Order: sequence, then structure tokens, then C-alpha cells
Amino acid sequence: MLMIPITVFVTLVIVLAIANLSSGEKKIEHKIERLYASDDPQFLRSMGLLLGPPVLSGNRFEMLLNGEHIFPSMLEGIRSASKTITFETFIYWSGEIGEQIARALADKAREGVAVHVLLDWVGSSKMDKRYLNMLQDAGAEVIQYHKPHWTGLGRMNDRTHRKLLVIDGHIGFTGGVGIAPEWTGHAQDEKHWRDTHFRVAGPVVGHMQAVFMDNWVKATGNVLHGPDYFPEVEGVGDGLAHMFSSSPSGGSDDMQLMYLMAITAATRSIHLASAYFVPDKLTINAIVEAAKRGVKVQILTPGKRIDTHTVREASRACWGNLLRAGVEMFEYQPTMFHCKLLVVDEYLVSVGSTNFDSRSFKLNDEANLNIYDHDFAKQQTATFADDIKQSHQVTLDAWLRRPFPEKLIEKFASLLDTQL
Repeated sequence: MLMIPITVFVTLVIVLAIANLSSGEKKIEHKIERLYASDDPQFLRSMGLLLGPPVLSGNRFEMLLNGEHIFPSMLEGIRSASKTITFETFIYWSGEIGEQIARALADKAREGVAVHVLLDWVGSSKMDKRYLNMLQDAGAEVIQYHKPHWTGLGRMNDRTHRKLLVIDGHIGFTGGVGIAPEWTGHAQDEKHWRDTHFRVAGPVVGHMQAVFMDNWVKATGNVLHGPDYFPEVEGVGDGLAHMFSSSPSGGSDDMQLMYLMAITAATRSIHLASAYFVPDKLTINAIVEAAKRGVKVQILTPGKRIDTHTVREASRACWGNLLRAGVEMFEYQPTMFHCKLLVVDEYLVSVGSTNFDSRSFKLNDEANLNIYDHDFAKQQTATFADDIKQSHQVTLDAWLRRPFPEKLIEKFASLLDTQL
């Protein structure tokens, strides 16, 4: 009789494991056919219509380099709010910057500003509970995304990795930064990470707000709408942009599709910065084909100073075909490199929360802002070049001469690539 409960329990564990380790949707299985280049009007049309909301004009963008510029700008934005603040993030840990942001949000909530905070339950596990109490006592609405509950056991591997802050529906922030001491400073030592965030103004902020609402509705069942959240926003610049999202519950392959379409359309150059670079075979083939048709491809990843060594080992295991095709691989040396950036032909700039790995492409809730602007793209490639100056290039010869134990560890790490 004892065997029946044990069998039921084991079966339940297996079912839950399968539910959490797969997206439940069909994957992109075939390469994207190259039908146009990035300078063809069809490229912009396809990116807007196939991937999500249409591209909007009238936007202005500001790059924020490292915590010394990122956090003061975010705090200024929060303190300027008069009606609404919506904030979604993955990492929120204890520390001075976490307390500063919590206090700024709480102050606004006490002033009568509607403050809505969506924190990933796993990513905020190191957060001082005083911050939650501070926010809630002030009247802010705080939700921890996919907190364990028996009704959602099949979604425990679905985390929100999105990084969004929207002020009054007019100003938005997105990029790679988390709320933790590691992101403060200016990447001056191993304890302070290199990252980039972006301040956005213009009609595309409405897209950013809509992406926040996607998970807010899922988590609360409450729809926030009206002019306080979605005001009419007039143009403030001439930048073209749109923002779109992906999640296992709807369109889990959208982000990978975007990257594949951009890489396939590339004619001259691809600059890719990724904190976690573990591409699948389909994506590797797309990059290799781009390099073979003459596209200069440079990929920048973390070096030995990385927070998850398994990811670096799995990444290095898949570099062979890339290096043989002429792709230039670089590892950032001074500290952890947490940037997430794709620049194609010094025209398309894609920034946001997405890493170049299966977890971002298949499992996480992600959001990216695509900017179509030559001047802004040149600024990003210039910053990319500055980062390369502090990086070590890995050649094919050096990669082939890796010690056997290193190759073996990388081989085993690569077996976990669907979860990295």
C-alpha cells in the first residue's frame, strides 16, 4: 500500500519538472531566410509588424553608463513623478542603493502618487524585508512575481527578468541593471560591475508601460489604464523605436526571432555584448553565415570575473564554429560584464533585459527596446570599442589549445545550456 503514495509523489515531481524545464511551445527549428538587408525598408516593416508593436517616431534616448550615472537618473525620475510609477525588476537586493530607491518610492506613495512595484520572487530573495514593509506602509502596491503557491507549481521556472521603470507614462528606463551594490560605482574594481541602462522619452514609453502591464495583469488580475498610465505623449525627438516582450505563456521565441532576423539582415557589422552568451545551434549558424558573407562580427562576453562560472564554461564550449568563421571573440577583464546590447550595421540598437541564452529565449519573461538610429548606434559602437580595449581576444588557436580538463568541464556545462 505504501508504494502507491510513493509512485504518485514521484510522478508528480516528474510532471512538475517537465512543466518547469520546457516552455510548452514549438521552437524555431529552421533558419530565417535572408530576403532583405538592414537598409531595406522591408527590414523596418518586418521588425515592427512581425515582432510586436509598430515602430514609433518622435523619441529621444540617453545612454547611462554604469551605476554612477544610472541610479542618480532613476532616482531623479522617481522623485519627479506626479501621478504614477510602475517598476518591474528581477534583481533587488539589500544595500544602500536598494534602500535609497525604496525610500524614494515610499516618499512618492505617501504624496499620493500611485506606485506599483513588481519584483521577481527569486531575484528579490536577498532583499531586506524592511524595504517591502516600508513600501507597503507608505501605500505602494508591491507584488512578488511567481511567489511559490500550489496553484503555480508548474511556473516556478518562469521568472520575470524584465527591467522597466516608467514615470507618469512619459519617461522610461530599461537596460541591464539590477538593484544591488554590485551595480553602483563605475566598474572600478571586481566588486562593481560594468553595465549600461537607458533613459527614454517619447511615444515609445507607452510600449514600455504596456509591457509592464502584461505581467502586472498576470500577477494581480488588475488592469491599470487611463491617462495617468497611458497619457498622450508628443514627440520629443526624431528617434525611431518600439518595445516588445516575450514570455513562456505567450511568444517565448519572440526574442530569439528578433535576434535571428536582425543577424540575418546584417550587411556590414554586428556588435554583440552579452553577459551570458550560450547560443543554440540555430543561432550559431545564423552568426556563422553572417560572417561568411562578409559581415564583421564582434562578440563581447565576461571573462574569468563572472558571477556564474557554469555559464562561461558552457559559452566557451560553443565558440569553435564561430571562431573558424572569423567571428572575433572578446572577454572583458576588469570586472563582471553585465551589458546586453546588439548593434547591427550601426543602425539597429537592441537593449533591455535579454541575455543571449536559452533561459532568456525560452524561459524568462524578457523585454527589449529596439532603436533605429544611426547616430545613436555609432555612440553604442564607440562604447563597445572602449570595452574591447579592456578585454582579451580569444583566437581560434588559443581556443583549440585549451587544457583538456578545461575542455571536459566545458563539455559537461554545455549539457545544461537549455537552463542557462
